[in-house]
Amino acid sequence: MSRLRAASPYLLAALLLGAGTTHFVQPSFYDPMIPEALPGTARQWTYGSGVVELLLGALVAVPRTRRPAALASAGLFVAVFPGNIKGALDADTTVEQVVTIARLPLQVPLVLWAWKVSRRS
Repeated sequence: MSRLRAASPYLLAALLLGAGTTHFVQPSFYDPMIPEALPGTARQWTYGSGVVELLLGALVAVPRTRRPAALASAGLFVAVFPGNIKGALDADTTVEQVVTIARLPLQVPLVLWAWKVSRRS
């Protein structure tokens, strides 16, 4: 268990880096999740949130910046939840709907994971 605990911040960092990368590789998946009420284009928000995830992933990986970055990651996971709901409601295909609905309950353990990483740092 201590190995998993020691690896946990790096696994969280990898998740954030991977998710951030997908915002640039497959932005069309994220664009429909952006609420229309936000200023700017959906693509700007997709790229912007991808940059934030990449930045937080890099900062979580560094012990000196881990605590604030992990707390910010928990906040990010909360902040994107409305977009995940919108994506699930607006999905065009069955596959998109299944993926976006499956993501919804994952936000809770992600928030808790990031919070725990911040507490252990």
